[in-house]
Amino acid sequence: MQAFILISQLLLCLAAGYFFAKKIPSSLIKLCFKVLPYFSYLLLIGISMEFTHALENIHGSSQILSSATALAFFTTIGSFLCCFALYKFIGIQPVSGKISLLLLLKSCISISYACIALAVGFLLAKLLENIGIPTQVNTWYLLLVFMFLIGLDLAFSPLDRSWLNFKILLVPIGCIVGSIIGALLCSIFLKQLQLKDLIMLSQGYGFYSMSGIVVSELKNPALGSIALINDLFREIFAIILMYCIGWRYPRSAIASAAATAMDVSLPMVKQACGNDFIPHAMVSGFILSILAPIAVSVLAAL
Repeated sequence: MQAFILISQLLLCLAAGYFFAKKIPSSLIKLCFKVLPYFSYLLLIGISMEFTHALENIHGSSQILSSATALAFFTTIGSFLCCFALYKFIGIQPVSGKISLLLLLKSCISISYACIALAVGFLLAKLLENIGIPTQVNTWYLLLVFMFLIGLDLAFSPLDRSWLNFKILLVPIGCIVGSIIGALLCSIFLKQLQLKDLIMLSQGYGFYSMSGIVVSELKNPALGSIALINDLFREIFAIILMYCIGWRYPRSAIASAAATAMDVSLPMVKQACGNDFIPHAMVSGFILSILAPIAVSVLAAL
């Protein structure tokens, strides 16, 4: 029953942001869009503080890191290869394009901000603990506000109905199926994690600011930590793929970027893959951004 309530709260906030976006004054909408990038960092600081306290009672931090890294690698590569196989099956060939070292640097800087936010949360939690100030951080309500802001963002995303065709939809399909295959392969090596948990963790699609909190609430902090690190690393691996071979295999690279394809990774899609593949990134990112909280919540509640 608790799981159902939590899932309902997430979906209601996401839907509220999406459906009421056009009724909110434009000045307030502009403010929300300005706040959204910084709010995600605030959320990460809160997540880090919450996990710092929780992980003090959990042994095997190195195992958490290695498990998350392995899962991120297999799900990212699985998404790439599955999407490649789908397009190969219907006869679509690789293309040519260009890459930009400057764009890679900007993407790495963007990811570093997330890492800095996590470090700030960790140091703040330790500082407050050392000076004897008790802290009880609950990031759930911050996540609900964040989901509302995501709903607003999705409502104003420039999607065209003509983009919803089978060839473009193969990108998110490849990501979904490839992520599950990656989790199945990971279960061979990560014996300490149950297969159902690996599949659940694979459905975060790089949405690290959401998955860590949801999994911690519905499962436990150890799995929540794996979810957070896994999805953060998925974004990092996807950017590396985008830079290295996205110019040659744009659809597969976009699939590996998962939910980040419509935001963090979008500038690299534009540069490395070309403007022709922006619809693939927008549609795939949109679908996976909506699916991620639903899939993770439902699977975590099972």
